[in-house]
Amino acid sequence: MKLIQLLFLSFIFNLNAQQILTERQRAEVVDNILKDRFDNLLPNLMDKTDIDMWILISREYNEDPVLKTMLPATWLNARRRTILVFYRNKENNTIEKLAVARYNFGENIVSAWDKEKEPNQWKRLIEIIKERDPKSIGLNYSEHFNIADGLVKTDYDAFMSYLPKEYTSKVISAEKLAIGWIETRTETEMVVYNQLVDITHNIIAEAFSEKVITPGVTTTSDVEWWMRDKVTSLGLETWFHPTVDVQRTAKEIDEDQYAFSNRPEDMVILPGDLVHCDFGISYLRLNTDCQELAYVLKPKETEPPKFLIDALKDGNRVQDIFTSNFKTGKTGNMILKESLDEAKNKGLKPSIYTHPLGSYGHSSGTTLGMWDSQGGVPFTGDYPLHENTVYAIELNTTVNIPEWKRDIRIMLEEAGFWGKDGFRYVNGRQTKLMTIPRAQEHLRN
Repeated sequence: MKLIQLLFLSFIFNLNAQQILTERQRAEVVDNILKDRFDNLLPNLMDKTDIDMWILISREYNEDPVLKTMLPATWLNARRRTILVFYRNKENNTIEKLAVARYNFGENIVSAWDKEKEPNQWKRLIEIIKERDPKSIGLNYSEHFNIADGLVKTDYDAFMSYLPKEYTSKVISAEKLAIGWIETRTETEMVVYNQLVDITHNIIAEAFSEKVITPGVTTTSDVEWWMRDKVTSLGLETWFHPTVDVQRTAKEIDEDQYAFSNRPEDMVILPGDLVHCDFGISYLRLNTDCQELAYVLKPKETEPPKFLIDALKDGNRVQDIFTSNFKTGKTGNMILKESLDEAKNKGLKPSIYTHPLGSYGHSSGTTLGMWDSQGGVPFTGDYPLHENTVYAIELNTTVNIPEWKRDIRIMLEEAGFWGKDGFRYVNGRQTKLMTIPRAQEHLRN
């Protein structure tokens, strides 16, 4: 079955019953995406970063985070010591994909080591290097980007001990190449991503409904564990434990309990509560991260109070201001400062803490604020914005609610894509509060 047919099948399943591709179908999708990335994306990234040989070295259960994203679908871990070599000949417009390992690295990378001819794995690697005589040799080490720092010291020391002296000056950090591989999404991956976010939205919508929440009985922890069970029942995984919390009048919750590090646990959800969740899934080697809000209707209420409807609109205004400042080449810190200044000048009280999203939940790329670093983030915030990248548009705005005699936070998070045509949400964003019990209304645009 062709890749596009599998994706269409997955889409139909999701519409009907949130059924997920079988493991065998998933493997076909993953391997096809990898082939496209190796053949079409990787050569461009190597050219842009001026690295003609990229070497990744990992041992079983201690995988380089970048190499882990390259594993064939049937490999859950590296085998023994696995060494990958990518050699880019720009003049001939070719790329070699070699595995200095006992086995082919799936169907995309062939084994280039015959142990019977050369028993020493390191010596075979050096032969490959000498045969191609690269101008630069990129290794995965980085001081500030953890995902690009996957080469362990023992493997680095062993490699350098075997490497001839005439090549030692050619060894450089592959930081930008590794980040580019991790952060860049292909067209096919974005088709997949739309479905991932759709599944995430559907799970949240079900969690924030009378099917799961009985006001006065159900606790926030009950909903968190329901979400975990739902993910497991669908054959999926989550990369972090969900959180669910409530905001209500000043008489019922102390102000400091809204702090990120001090959210109350196991609270009973009551009519009149503003309920918030932070939730994400992992599927087809991509990750989601989403925060949405629901209101628990009081008796005789048919919609949330106007002050909460307006508060959500303020949150959407901060989103619009923030994403309107995206521009290729701008650093995260530049975008953060411009957005905070603009929002504050318009009378809003924003906090922005957006991170790259994709192969990992907290992925590599530019960081656009942290909740405790609103003045900018050193190093990762200085990395520029690139096209074909996805971000968790995570932020909040503080809104004073006189009816509750307190400030509340409208905390929102949605997957957003930055490409040649500008910014778009991967699968829409929340523009209306969900209600419990559900009011039949369109929640996103």
